[in-house]
Amino acid sequence: MSETDAHVRRRIAMRFVRWLRLIVAASIAAAVVATLAETASRTTINPFNFFGYFTIQSNLIGCVVLVVASVSRPDSPRRDEAILLLRGAATTYLVVVGLVYAVLLAPLGAAGGVPLPWANVVMHVIVPVYFVVDWLLAPDRHPLPWRKFWIVLVYPLAWCAVVLVRGATDGWVPYPFLDPSSGYGSVAFFVALITLVVTAAGAAVWGLSRVPAPGTPASPRA
Repeated sequence: MSETDAHVRRRIAMRFVRWLRLIVAASIAAAVVATLAETASRTTINPFNFFGYFTIQSNLIGCVVLVVASVSRPDSPRRDEAILLLRGAATTYLVVVGLVYAVLLAPLGAAGGVPLPWANVVMHVIVPVYFVVDWLLAPDRHPLPWRKFWIVLVYPLAWCAVVLVRGATDGWVPYPFLDPSSGYGSVAFFVALITLVVTAAGAAVWGLSRVPAPGTPASPRA
């Protein structure tokens, strides 16, 4: 295959990826809005509670990142790296959403803030799987610098801090395994576990950024 043919195929692939990202972003928005409407039909909404779930926040982050990645065009290495860092961080958070739901919430029958069955599947299953597939197969990826790995930990640590403060003050927690009534030893264990899972997931995402997507040449190591 000539270099021109490869370039044309890459452009076609990226056009498909951009439209797919917009469709997934729209699905996330629909799931969040439907969940908000369903919750409002049953009770008065406290926005700090509704938007306090890691699942909701991570999906909204993913939605914004997909839109930005879809509409942006390559114009500078710095901007490209910033968008890729956002994609890497969002992929990490949504991998954690999928893992925590499958391991900790689903066995308890907990909806994790998403009581609508179809919206629950979208935000806890479909979107995390899509982000992994997008990260592995989309051609607009290059190695992420390890010196910027700390960025991926900022949001989860801030979220944990807010949850712990709220649990100790107004008593609201988004997930049962973070409830202070279960004992702060148990809560500390799960916070440490979440931190470990985020770190491991982020390291995997950063590492996989060095694996060329199908049909693309190997990128130089960052």
